[in-house]
Amino acid sequence: MSGEKQAIRARAREVRAALSPEVRETLSRAIREEVLALLDGADPVLVYASKPPEVDTLPLISAMVSRGTRVAVPIIEKEQRTLRLSYLADPSHLTESTFSVPEPIGHEVRAEPREIEVVIVPMIAYDSRGHRLGYGAGYYDRFLSRYPHMRKIGVAFSCQEVESIPADGNDVCMDLIVTEKGVVRVTG
Repeated sequence: MSGEKQAIRARAREVRAALSPEVRETLSRAIREEVLALLDGADPVLVYASKPPEVDTLPLISAMVSRGTRVAVPIIEKEQRTLRLSYLADPSHLTESTFSVPEPIGHEVRAEPREIEVVIVPMIAYDSRGHRLGYGAGYYDRFLSRYPHMRKIGVAFSCQEVESIPADGNDVCMDLIVTEKGVVRVTG
């Protein structure tokens, strides 16, 4: 199965990388508006801090902070292969860190996972049943399986959708998926 996942991941990365920065910005704006409408007062919210060519979540984070929503971001703990969380009051505190992911290094304010209502999850590929592929290290699957109370919203460009992603017992499904075309209601 991992060979099949790797092939899907590689194809989806190619498709996503083919989008120009201008197109990614336009599509990310549409996704941001959909996500903001879905959140409807959820607080706090865990949001991944994006890096190109992912859906740009930095304007989403800024919008949420401006609204007064407590925003937490993940910090990768490579040695333990897990995520720890930090509140982020100022998006300018993000600096490139592990795997080139922006993290609030030197500005951490511990966030407790049990307090988080909603999590915005990155995806390289997804299907209509709510299965997702990330980068392959399993950080989000391990984290989300420990905290199943969180409402899981995956974000991706619609071009990253595939017919089917092979899933096993370690894979955590999304509750909703948001693309620039709107909300994908998981058919699970």
